[in-house]
Amino acid sequence: MSGHADGRIALNVDDPKQLLDMLDPHPFRERGLDGEVEDYIHDRALDLPAAAPIAITVHLPAERASPTVIASLPAVFTAHFTRRAERVSRDLSRLLATGLRALVIGLVVLGLSLLVGQALVNLFPNSRLANVMMEGLVIFGWVANWHPMEIFLFEWWPLAAERRLCRRLAAASVTVLSGPAVASSAS
Repeated sequence: MSGHADGRIALNVDDPKQLLDMLDPHPFRERGLDGEVEDYIHDRALDLPAAAPIAITVHLPAERASPTVIASLPAVFTAHFTRRAERVSRDLSRLLATGLRALVIGLVVLGLSLLVGQALVNLFPNSRLANVMMEGLVIFGWVANWHPMEIFLFEWWPLAAERRLCRRLAAASVTVLSGPAVASSAS
């Protein structure tokens, strides 16, 4: 297996079954890729320029490259990475929904903290303890917003990048070649 800066990823396998998750009960065309194969393709794709279209070439021995296999394999790659992109999209949607709920809760907690703190300062205008409690409640209110801030500022970026990569891989051109292998064997 190898990857190139021009967007090409090559897979050399002895048997097309090496590419597939053999525990997947679906028929050949609907099976997902083997986890190690997916990881390899994913890692190579991360090394490629973001603007470069991805081309995956599968090299099979001539005796294993039936017309059915050659015709079916591209759809297996496309379907696998399309499903993966959809799964990451759902994860991203869930994360953003969680962030929104956490933000609403955090803002309510912040508002209540400010109200209670201000009420303490108004009830006890010259009390140092009331001022300390007010400051503590303000800090508590902002800490309640830490998690939503973390989600909206940082946590969604990796999922969006993963979805973008999976969509690129789903759109990759997949070519199946038969004949002698050009590099080391895979899987």
